[in-house]
Amino acid sequence: MNDPAIRALLYPLLHGGVHVDELPTGTTRADVVHLTEEFMHGYEIKGERDTLLRVPNQLRCYAEVYDFVTFVVTEKHLLALLPLLPEWVGVLVAAPDGLRPHREARYNATVQLAPLAALLLLEEVKQFLLACGLTGVSLLRGREVARLLRDTNQVPLSRLARHVRERLMARLPGRLQAREERKAERAARPRRPKAVKRKKKARA
Repeated sequence: MNDPAIRALLYPLLHGGVHVDELPTGTTRADVVHLTEEFMHGYEIKGERDTLLRVPNQLRCYAEVYDFVTFVVTEKHLLALLPLLPEWVGVLVAAPDGLRPHREARYNATVQLAPLAALLLLEEVKQFLLACGLTGVSLLRGREVARLLRDTNQVPLSRLARHVRERLMARLPGRLQAREERKAERAARPRRPKAVKRKKKARA
């Protein structure tokens, strides 16, 4: 099974809220993120032709920001994947007839302020920090804001997480519209004619 086929099985299981495809997360992108008012659940899909080489980095990035994390894999990857994942990460096994739960995702207690805030635009983060009573943040650069979030004890994680969920959910309609516009632009472009391969002349 490939990625699109697995996504088609996953989407109907995401009840309530909204879902976002390919959300930039740290140094990677989460395949699907389910957003509700209460939580963010990141999903990573591994189809038949995928490898597990990027799993350690993907897991590190997801663990820093998502309340729940689930890997959705084919049977081919299951045995090799399990030793790479902590017990709190969920696993779904994809087959043509549906997704089979191997283990349910549990709450992730390793979310961190700075990576979580990085899901938003820098100005959105600054406005949030000002609302929390922190002063002197308006002129800070991104690295300085990240350092502040790593060092401060004035920002409740639960409050920032709620703000991130609200902002991402509010942004989704515009994101979807922009995606549809890009698709329409690509469809309107004239297709390039396929290059004709010339046969090499046999050497005498």
